[in-house]
Amino acid sequence: MAISVFAPASIGNVSVGFDVLGLAVKPIDGTLLGDVVTVEKAESNDLTVIGKFADKLPSDPKDNIVWDCLQLFNKALEKSGFGIDSVLLTLDKKMPVGSGLGSSACSVVAGLEALNAYYKEVHQKGFDEHEMLLMMGQMEAKISGSLHYDNVAPCYLGGLQLMVPCEPSNESNILTRTLPGFNDCYYVMAYPGIEVSTKASREVLPTSYSRQDVIAFGQNLATFVDACHRQDKQQAFSVMTDVVAEPYRTELLPKYQQAHDYLMSQGSLAVGISGSGPTLFCVCEEQAQAQEFAHWLQTNYLQTDLGFVHVCKVDEVGACTLD
Repeated sequence: MAISVFAPASIGNVSVGFDVLGLAVKPIDGTLLGDVVTVEKAESNDLTVIGKFADKLPSDPKDNIVWDCLQLFNKALEKSGFGIDSVLLTLDKKMPVGSGLGSSACSVVAGLEALNAYYKEVHQKGFDEHEMLLMMGQMEAKISGSLHYDNVAPCYLGGLQLMVPCEPSNESNILTRTLPGFNDCYYVMAYPGIEVSTKASREVLPTSYSRQDVIAFGQNLATFVDACHRQDKQQAFSVMTDVVAEPYRTELLPKYQQAHDYLMSQGSLAVGISGSGPTLFCVCEEQAQAQEFAHWLQTNYLQTDLGFVHVCKVDEVGACTLD
């Protein structure tokens, strides 16, 4: 028996919520923008990597984050007293590395959720949502160098996710809350075809911020969350300003500022850097406008043949088993 799980792309930060907001997205044309991991019983543990972006990953499968997911998952099984099967994992790497679309989160979420789905199907044993999120966060931190859930949470759960402080003494087991987002909007995602590592993008950020910036960040985020609950679209997007990362990361992203200024001047509700970049996202109310902006970005923002543009909507499902 083979179990395949798809994990979708996500917008980390969503401009206004550095490391605390994330949004899962899916192309409206049905393209699988994300990674797929398949698990099946085997004679011994092994990992095969296929897909458009497989050659961007380490040549040794055991240096792959999905292999690390298997080791972590097996340790969790052992700790829980569950039996452990030998399995073959196949990673279909559909997501570009260093794209700002949550590429590592897609592999982590698809890998761990495929393993969990396999054990639930074959052995009627597995882990709950909180336990899975903790493992996903641990694996994501190994890649990015810091623990944050703004990609793995929406990738796993779908929708617009707000990360919640979770101290060891907190018995509520809540890591994230689903916000009532603006699911009628269109999100145009433009990946220019160049790579920007999360670690490099973090290194350009200052080690301290002014009081003015701290106040602006808190005020914008609080206003955005309030507007989400009141479904006040105009208010929500009017404060979608990144004072934490975008001012420092723009210099890493060729053509970003020009594209940002053009799209805003043409009526986009918001324009921002997806995660740590270089993918740009812009938000539109109408599909026709989104398609027009997608065409413009295809011509003016892409820089290599690996680049692409997708018109997306919110993915409300997150990681899911494929038929």
